[in-house]
Amino acid sequence: MLNETMRAAVLDRPFSIEVKQVPIPLPKPDEALIKVYCIGVCGSDVHYYEHGKIGRYKVKQPIILGHELAGEVISVGDAVTNVTVGDRVAVEPGITCGRCEYCKSGRYNLCPDVVFMATPPVDGAWAEYVAVRSDFLYKLPDEMSYEEGALLEPLSVGFHAMRRARVHPNDRVLILGLGPIGLLALEAAKLYGVTEIYGSDVVPFRRNLALKAGASGVFNPMEDDIQANLERLTDKKGIDVIIETSGNARAIADTVHLAKRGGRIVFVGLPSTDAIPLDIPTLVDSELDVYGIFRYANTYPAAIQALNKANQDIRHVITHKYSLNEIKEAVEVARTQKETSIKVMIYPQGADNL
Repeated sequence: MLNETMRAAVLDRPFSIEVKQVPIPLPKPDEALIKVYCIGVCGSDVHYYEHGKIGRYKVKQPIILGHELAGEVISVGDAVTNVTVGDRVAVEPGITCGRCEYCKSGRYNLCPDVVFMATPPVDGAWAEYVAVRSDFLYKLPDEMSYEEGALLEPLSVGFHAMRRARVHPNDRVLILGLGPIGLLALEAAKLYGVTEIYGSDVVPFRRNLALKAGASGVFNPMEDDIQANLERLTDKKGIDVIIETSGNARAIADTVHLAKRGGRIVFVGLPSTDAIPLDIPTLVDSELDVYGIFRYANTYPAAIQALNKANQDIRHVITHKYSLNEIKEAVEVARTQKETSIKVMIYPQGADNL
């Protein structure tokens, strides 16, 4: 494919995104070239599209977004031995150094030199092809679709949250925020064997999806007394684990009152403000364990194995499907229709080619 071009969605500046012809990347000796079949629209993609930055990461030059993907191996570099041409793979989008103390201790998600797709200035994969270091490729079972392969990335956030919280099947779990991450955290809890899962969100559509996915109960935080409802529904046993995905300041502050004594809280969602008051006396008196999570580590193999053996379909979170040529419409749906859209998917090769 030397000197050939491909279609890619290029963001030039906020609200300006266009499908252009760009060179097909040439894989390095330790990389494989992936034909992208399915790739999601993440909240971070929408934020870059809308604001041109996230924190210290600013779009200073045209960039290709997108990092939730699966596809087919088209070619491999000379040093690649773990995948071959024709393999169907999911892509872990954060390429770490492999040498620092975090990488060597297994917490490679904290690697200070990570190169993460679609984080400026690194291009992502809203394109027909992408080159990826082969050790961040994971073969998909024949029974697993490309859509499920692309969803492994946001599912991994929930999977990592369960692991950090040491979740067990007999735990009672409450998920605050039922967007894409919250709903997939629900699926991750099910993969961990949890059968009593509750959720909270202000959007009725999301609460209904959670119920359809098997939630034991859902609440509207603007109207319901969540604490009183949980006491009734759990027969006053309480909630063992809270997964906070909304980033809402009030929800974050409420976690210390909603968890049972000795419970665990995992903060996933990022608030719009840096400092949020927490009831520290209650946190201390209840001996709560509080965890933050940053992306994920060592989740793809376990999630693939668990999902392949489980009788659950995580694709219910996909609410909209678009071709790569419809990228502008797809991102606008994700940006403006949050009450009816969960996961918007892009199909660079067309949905009929899955």
